Amino acid sequence: MAEKSEKTKARLPRGFVDRSAEDIRAVEKMTAKIREVYELCGFEPVEQPLIEYTDALGKFLPDQDRPNEGVFSFQDDDDQWLSLRYDLTAPTARFVAENYERLPKPYRSYRSGWVFRNEKPGPGRFRQFMQFDADTIGTPGVAADAEMAMMMADVMEALGIKRGDYVIRVNNRKVLDGVLEAIGLGGDENAGRRLTVLRAIDKLDKFGPEGVRLLLGAGRWDGGKEGEGDFTKGAGLDTAGIAKVLAYVETGEIENNEGVEELGQIRALCAAAGYDDGRVKIDPSVVRGLEYYTGPVYEAELLAEIPNEEGKIVRFGSVGGGGRYDGLVSRFRGEPVPATGFSIGVSRLTAALKALGKLDTSDVVAPVVVLVMDKDTESLGRYQKMVSSLRKAGIRAEMYLGGAGMKAQIKYADRRGSPAVVIQGGNERAEGVVQIKDLVEGARQAAAIADHAEYKEARPGQVTVPEADLVAEVRKILDAQKAERDRG
Repeated sequence: MAEKSEKTKARLPRGFVDRSAEDIRAVEKMTAKIREVYELCGFEPVEQPLIEYTDALGKFLPDQDRPNEGVFSFQDDDDQWLSLRYDLTAPTARFVAENYERLPKPYRSYRSGWVFRNEKPGPGRFRQFMQFDADTIGTPGVAADAEMAMMMADVMEALGIKRGDYVIRVNNRKVLDGVLEAIGLGGDENAGRRLTVLRAIDKLDKFGPEGVRLLLGAGRWDGGKEGEGDFTKGAGLDTAGIAKVLAYVETGEIENNEGVEELGQIRALCAAAGYDDGRVKIDPSVVRGLEYYTGPVYEAELLAEIPNEEGKIVRFGSVGGGGRYDGLVSRFRGEPVPATGFSIGVSRLTAALKALGKLDTSDVVAPVVVLVMDKDTESLGRYQKMVSSLRKAGIRAEMYLGGAGMKAQIKYADRRGSPAVVIQGGNERAEGVVQIKDLVEGARQAAAIADHAEYKEARPGQVTVPEADLVAEVRKILDAQKAERDRG
């Protein structure tokens, strides 16, 4: 036996989470509904690996000179740098470029999966999380962008979020690019500062105008005052530049340019399809915090007020977004390849839907447990046969595989949330019967019985039936429990 000092401490890495059965089922339920919307709109599933060559991530890297900054990277036996994918768009761009000749254009696809960020974790900020993307590659016109915005609205409604509790906000990076050029941030040499400005504006809903003002200038302390919390370095704009950026974000006023015209087209297309009823809106504060967007950008925001991690009622905010990224596939092919798409933050949206009561997983019934009263091979065979009969009838069931006695087995079933247990000892076997204990009804009846002797006599929730009637009686119990849940 290992010495105490030799034991490895069980600990979860920071920025990662363990997922429960309820969490997994909630995500599966939600993604199934999203998938139905994507399929209805003509998109096809595709999947890329979790690992890509680091140079394929391109503009996704926060710092291309340090391949381990922002992404998890390593070198293979050929000294090639590989990275866990930062999101799902870069692998999609690589896949389309590599298979360009055989794919139909436009290429309409969707995918879901885990992405990884080698960044400082914090509340609601994880190093591993799931996204669910849809993309159209090969369409230059804004009709594809308008469709993305409308499809995001369709997803919200498919998930049971009613109109008025969400909005799809749309803007165009070409409009903001005009503002940035006006304050001297045009050109490749200013790419880093432009990205800092974009990320600052992207925090408007979180920090408000004053917080954005600080991030556009020297920077901001997380605690709100100098020296409190971590310091985030700002974009270093002067007072005039900050004023111009904030004026645009707050009013959206700017001289006509190509971006303004494209927003007009999107507005008209959404209106023609009936989405101008508050579902899709033009909003100059939407920028998306990534450098590679080249045109329309959009964001799905939940307007409903939901308890946050601290129990405070707040507006939940963004649960997904995207935009046009005409340069990503082109990096591989050396020719223009227009593309647009959006990404849903699965974990974040799941949390919102659970808080809104839109992801009820109570319809998943725990397995019926067949107790093991005798451990000889013949008895174990009989118990396993009962389990098989229940499973063939579509009822989740398991034979207890631990080494404990009857009380501990029932306690195990209780902890599993099992609806019932099946009991057959030597006496029941001789009579050809089984006892079935309805754990839900038994707990309800037991609450009204104070005397232990009376409890043993009453055996609340327990019935004895012929072994041949096992499946029918368990089904009867399950149906009664479901009816009670539906009433409640």
